[in-house]
Amino acid sequence: MTHFQAVHHLSIDGVSLVVDTSTGTPAILHWGSDLGSTAGQQAHVLLRDGVPQSGLDAFYEPGLWRENARGFLGRPAVLGHRAGLDWTQKFEIVDVEATGSSLRVVSEDSAAGIRVAISFDLQTGGVILIRQELTNLGSDAFILNELTTWLPLADHVAETMDFTGRWPKERQPQRREIEVGMWSREIREGRSGHDHTIVQLAMTTGANYSSGSVWSAGLLWSGNTQHFVERLPTGATSLGAGELLLPGEAVLEAGETYAAPPVAATFSDAGIDGMTDRYYRWLRARPEHPTNISPRPLTLNVWEAVYFDHSLEKLGDLVDVASEVGVERFVLDDGWFLGRRDDHAGLGDWVVDEAVWPEGLSPLIDRVKAAGMQFGLWFEGEMVNVNSDVYRAHPEWIFQAGGRIPPEGRHQQVLDLGHDGAYQHVLDQTDAILTEYDIDYIKWDHNRTLIEPAHLGRPGVRRQTEAIYRLFDELKKRHPGLEIESCSSGGGRVDLGMAMHADRFWSSDSNDAFERQQIQRYTGFAIPPELLGAHIGPTKSHTTGRIAPLSFRAITALFGHAGIEWDITVTTPEERAQLASWARYYKAKRELLHSGRMIRGNQRDDDTLVHGVMAHDGSAGVFAYVQLMASRTVHPPRFRIEGLDRASFYRVRVVEPTGTPAVMQLAAPAWMAGTELSGAALADIGLRPPMLWPENAILFELERVA
Repeated sequence: MTHFQAVHHLSIDGVSLVVDTSTGTPAILHWGSDLGSTAGQQAHVLLRDGVPQSGLDAFYEPGLWRENARGFLGRPAVLGHRAGLDWTQKFEIVDVEATGSSLRVVSEDSAAGIRVAISFDLQTGGVILIRQELTNLGSDAFILNELTTWLPLADHVAETMDFTGRWPKERQPQRREIEVGMWSREIREGRSGHDHTIVQLAMTTGANYSSGSVWSAGLLWSGNTQHFVERLPTGATSLGAGELLLPGEAVLEAGETYAAPPVAATFSDAGIDGMTDRYYRWLRARPEHPTNISPRPLTLNVWEAVYFDHSLEKLGDLVDVASEVGVERFVLDDGWFLGRRDDHAGLGDWVVDEAVWPEGLSPLIDRVKAAGMQFGLWFEGEMVNVNSDVYRAHPEWIFQAGGRIPPEGRHQQVLDLGHDGAYQHVLDQTDAILTEYDIDYIKWDHNRTLIEPAHLGRPGVRRQTEAIYRLFDELKKRHPGLEIESCSSGGGRVDLGMAMHADRFWSSDSNDAFERQQIQRYTGFAIPPELLGAHIGPTKSHTTGRIAPLSFRAITALFGHAGIEWDITVTTPEERAQLASWARYYKAKRELLHSGRMIRGNQRDDDTLVHGVMAHDGSAGVFAYVQLMASRTVHPPRFRIEGLDRASFYRVRVVEPTGTPAVMQLAAPAWMAGTELSGAALADIGLRPPMLWPENAILFELERVA
């Protein structure tokens, strides 16, 4: 069905998108709350601006391509040229295809010899998946520098939020007022990175977790990225996202097409938690989403238990204790392959080291399987040590430019998978291990940034990103049921693009529960907890030296794909009993934790956090009150739980699967003995927390009774 003179209204789950194709260029008239069946007519009238003085003499519509030829003075969607020519374009619509849930618009500039196309596809939960592509119709090469997806924002948008971070302190929020000018976040490290903003938010003044309007856009891409917020002197404000192309990375010969990474955009009029729920519902609706296949198994990763010191005796002891406490998946980390006694050698040679494993991995795997657990194995296939057989045979397979060898990071270089031989080497050796052994899961690491990532002189980040997607997909095709965790120095490659190919993310190399509270909170803005590895680490943190009680570490790890990363062979009988109790609780509650609606409390200060998961039907929930720092007052401020049915009553019950946290009081608040309260009381009055020691938490359940 083709239209050229029409206003198109797409709507799903309370989100509307209105696109006008009647002016020769596609223009978004409205993106936000559902305007109802007359949305097109209303938007067409309400959003046609007047003509100011000291400007162009008539109203112009810059449209989605934001061409300067139409009078637009901000950043265009398309930046590129043909050897200095065709650097400016004016696209005219040549085709429109519309259905009830999708819209595709194709435009061309016949003079410049360029075709652009954009499609909008509605997804479960109110997410709009946006795809763009550009085709060179000319006979000479077109050098594309940028193809950004831009979305206009309502005039009452006032603030923006994105995220920064480092190893091992990922996803730290940055919130600021939107002012005239351009705010740009660029990632140039060849992966989405610890500094990556999974979704860019734009909000009304004071929007919080439960109220206010929130617009957001997230890029489905794991390479170099850029996110923009632009406000022009006219007052027009826009949100942009796209791949950051290195110079010469997208040179389109005659007839070639560049497909930009998709953008997942959504709107919430119920605050940040409303936005989160939309992203969760979209991701969970996919048939391949992990929880649609099996419950998320409780995992033991042995890295912080043994590091590189592999011995069957020690690992066997870990298997025995893991089985005792209820672990369901046992993961052997770095150190099993040829020459890998430390991080100076071995990467690239993905064969079992017979010096450490004379009978191969079978004795360990057999023991794991006999204990009723799945087995997982660590790889870092995109990296290579100079001290390895593969590097000695093929030094040309690493990223390098101008004959220069890049500086090493963690004593390693990056294997350029754009070389057919390098890609096939990694695929074949990984496939051989997965074929020889009964392996259910692989943890795939990526421990350094890409420096001068040149493939035969040309930039190779895009090619590398597409290669790892292809590699993961091929491994899953060859080994049905295989699950893959994306790890990158912890949380250095957590993004919506990788979520389409991996089944789990390692959120951070920090297992410090204090740091993890913030990391998991903000990573969870768009990535649901069942995709986020969350482990109980050792009593003393490997990355910070902080000492934390088991109850705090266990409650923190509960709100994710839970696991353990600790030498549990040295635990006391009491600690093992607590771990077993916690494991039983996780297994009993994981269906709720991995399917429900995230609710975060709006706290008066940053000394405390409140968060939990509520079933979509409102029947039950699991929540944590977290005391990060000492209370500033004798009686800690009450915490409120919003988002419940105000007329319903809920039974509130404290649960302690790993023991009672440390408190500084003679008597606990009355509600902690068990009570029934209305949703209105919980939202408007709230609960007085106990006086906890810093870095402690309590866990409590809500159950609707009337």
